[in-house]
Amino acid sequence: MSWLIFLVWFGNIVCDTIGQLAFKGAATEPDEENKPQSLFQYWLALFRQPLLWIGIISYVAEFLLWMAFLTLVPLSEGILLGSINIIVIMVLGRLFFDEKLTSMRVLGISFVAIGVAIVGAF
Repeated sequence: MSWLIFLVWFGNIVCDTIGQLAFKGAATEPDEENKPQSLFQYWLALFRQPLLWIGIISYVAEFLLWMAFLTLVPLSEGILLGSINIIVIMVLGRLFFDEKLTSMRVLGISFVAIGVAIVGAF
C-alpha cells in the first residue's frame, strides 16, 4: 500500500469516526432545562447542537476522502479496508458513551480485524 493510499484511508477513518461520535453525542446530549415537547422542537434543538454540524462536516470530508480512496484501490479491497471503521467506532463508543461490548461483538470485531489485516497484507 502506497503512502498516498494509506493517508487517504486513514483520513477516511478519522472523519468517519468523528462524524459517528459527533452524531451520537448530538442525539444523546441531555438538555434538561429546555427539554423539547414535540418532535419539531426536538429537531430545532438538534440543529442548534454544534456536534451535529461537526458530524455533518466530517461526513462531507469522509465522502470526499472515500471517493478519492476508491479511485486508488479496487472496490473489493476498499470495502474490506473501510470495515476497520466498525472496530474503531465500537471501541470509542465504549469509551465515550459506555456502550456494551458483548462477547459476540468482540468476536465480530476480531473477524473484521483479521479480514482487514489479510486484505491489507496482500
